[in-house]
Amino acid sequence: MKYIKTLIGILVGVMFVSVDTIAFDDKKIYESQKRLSVGFELGTSEGDANVDRYGGVLRYNFEQVFQTGSGIQGRFYAELSATYWDGENGTTGNNDLFDFGMTPVFRLSKKGRNLSPFIELGLGPHVHTKSKIENEDFDIPFAFGSHFGLGLELGGDGNFELLYRFQHLSNASLGDENPGINFHALQLVTHF
Repeated sequence: MKYIKTLIGILVGVMFVSVDTIAFDDKKIYESQKRLSVGFELGTSEGDANVDRYGGVLRYNFEQVFQTGSGIQGRFYAELSATYWDGENGTTGNNDLFDFGMTPVFRLSKKGRNLSPFIELGLGPHVHTKSKIENEDFDIPFAFGSHFGLGLELGGDGNFELLYRFQHLSNASLGDENPGINFHALQLVTHF
C-alpha cells in the first residue's frame, strides 16, 4: 500500500499550497450543517505490523459549536466505523479481523469558496472480532482508538471531503499485553 503514503503526501501538499490561495467567506453561526455523512476508508499500518485496512464510516454531524471572527469553525461529530484488517498469519496464526468503532470527534475548519481545510481529533472505543493479528497479540478484543486528522472539504457546498488520519489503537493496559497498532488512513466522505 505504498500508493496510500504517496496519496497522503499529495493531499498534505495540496492542503498547504491551497491555504494561501483560498478566498474565505464568512459563515453565519445559525446556518445548519448537513447532518449525515458516509465514507470509505483505505489504510495501512505503521511499524512492525504489515496490516492493510478497508472499511466505511457513518457520521452524525452536530451543529457547530462556535465560530471566531476570522471564520474558524469548531464542531463535533459522532462516527461509527467498520473496517476489515488484512495481514499475514505471523506468529499468532491470525491474518485478519473486523474492527467496529464509535468515536466522538472535534473538528476545526476554515470555510473557503471551493476548498475548506480542517484538522480534527478523536478518541473512542473499538471492538475487534479477534484479539490477534499477524505478530500482534492485543490480549483482549477491545481497544481505544485515538486519531489526528487533516483534510479538505471539497466543492462550494462542501459535499465531499478527503481526510488523512493517523490513528493509534491500544487496549490501555486493560489486558496483559498491550502492543498497540498505528495506522495511516485516507477517507473519502460525502455529506447529505
